Amino acid sequence: MIYTIGITVSFLVYVIIGVILSRRVKNSEEYYVSGRKGSTLMVTGTLVASFLSTVSFMGEAGFSYEGYPILLLILVIFNATGYVVGVFFFGRYLRRSKSLTVPEYFGNRFQSNKVRMAAAITTILGIAAYLVAVTQGAAVLLSEISGISYTFALLIMWVVYASFTVLSGAKGVMVNDTIMFFIFSIATYLAFPFIIHSAGGFPDAIVKAATNPARPDLLSWHGITGPNNYMGAPWEAFIWAVILGLVWSAVISISPWQSSRYLMAKNEHVAIRSGVWATISIITIYLFLHISISTITTINPDIKPTEKVFIWAAMNIVPKWLGIIIVSGIMAAALSSCASFLQLIGSSITRDIMEQSRNKKYSDKRLLVTSRISMILSSIVILLIGLWQPPSIMWIGYFAATLFAASWGPIAFASVFSKKVTKNGALWSIIMGFLGVVLGESLKKAGVVLPVYLNPVIIGVVLSLFSLWIGSKFGEISKEEREFQENILKRPIEANDPEEMAITKKYPAFLMISGVIIIIITFIFYYYPLTLAM
Repeated sequence: MIYTIGITVSFLVYVIIGVILSRRVKNSEEYYVSGRKGSTLMVTGTLVASFLSTVSFMGEAGFSYEGYPILLLILVIFNATGYVVGVFFFGRYLRRSKSLTVPEYFGNRFQSNKVRMAAAITTILGIAAYLVAVTQGAAVLLSEISGISYTFALLIMWVVYASFTVLSGAKGVMVNDTIMFFIFSIATYLAFPFIIHSAGGFPDAIVKAATNPARPDLLSWHGITGPNNYMGAPWEAFIWAVILGLVWSAVISISPWQSSRYLMAKNEHVAIRSGVWATISIITIYLFLHISISTITTINPDIKPTEKVFIWAAMNIVPKWLGIIIVSGIMAAALSSCASFLQLIGSSITRDIMEQSRNKKYSDKRLLVTSRISMILSSIVILLIGLWQPPSIMWIGYFAATLFAASWGPIAFASVFSKKVTKNGALWSIIMGFLGVVLGESLKKAGVVLPVYLNPVIIGVVLSLFSLWIGSKFGEISKEEREFQENILKRPIEANDPEEMAITKKYPAFLMISGVIIIIITFIFYYYPLTLAM
């Protein structure tokens, strides 16, 4: 009962914030990109919050509990680099374009409504799939905590995230994301010592997990492998982690729910600093979460479904006050992603599809009304899909992410730096990358066993790159396209501010110092206990 009260209070806070901020939304720029006034804290908060969700705290936590915590940490080493790569090689140029949506950027860059439409359609389909997974995860959590039915829990989730997102748009999403970011970060860090203590204390908890006969190789670099497990040979497990790590790095770099956050930054310095802090935050959250999750296997090896492992810990291991913070934090991670995804879907439907298909530009007032209606209708469709499709939190989320890595990855970076890419190449790169992933996943569903080096995302990336190369041999690059590219490559005046530059120059040092600290923490809480176990 007390956990339900905690979640209910957090729900009310988010909705009230949405209502209050909705009164401050006066134009489309405030609704779509929060007036481009985001501070470093705000942009960092919305970057991390829109990335972490029930896929992280339930799906991946369950995967870790089943025997793959170190494999996931290997994966995160690669994916966290996406923030630094993304902001330096795509995000800051996207921000310079002054676009309201990422598909709008692609359309303006290539002076093509077809490219913009293709980017918008892939945005809607990919994010809708991810939104279904995250919403279902949140409903499973709410149902588990409160005892209500899954259907009723799904309805409550829909009402909460749709209400404050529809009302306040990006402004409400960014403020709530920052609050949620603090809640789930605190929950993860504080839970770590309590779980370790309950599992036997340090270093015994890690030693027991490493030598657990029920899960041999739990803390090895490849996790539990063999014919009856997710992974085959150890090398296949490692290649899987590297491939998915690079995929997620691309997702963080260019996906609409991550790169669009830079459109909200008040200047380029804020965008760069936010990327650095987000990198540090993601790595530390994953490190503390998955080391602690691995030790729960020695306390209770029979949690079913495994996606509930962190919830079980919140209700059975830690003190109640912390349990409330944990379940509220997991719910916050889910809500933040749901809100970001819904806002992007509604924005793309209205601005990138409806305006373009009608070949007209809405007034600010009409755009706000139409955007809100689009979000309401989109959220209803997501709700119906969530009721029909059985929950598969981690794997649906991973599938949706790979769509963007394949269909957007090559063209996003090429749009900034290549002077040879044409609108034909851009269009077919997006389409074939998307279809390549769908083809690969369809073969897997049909029972075709693909080798690890033919992961569906690799098929998609290869087709995307090939289509970009072949397609760019056709068509001419217009004067407008060249001028647009030249403009985004120009260094903005704000970047030359000596005071801002002095602060930003310190961030590489922050990144290096944090790396050393993370290595020390890893040595203390993983390598040292593992040597004792061996």
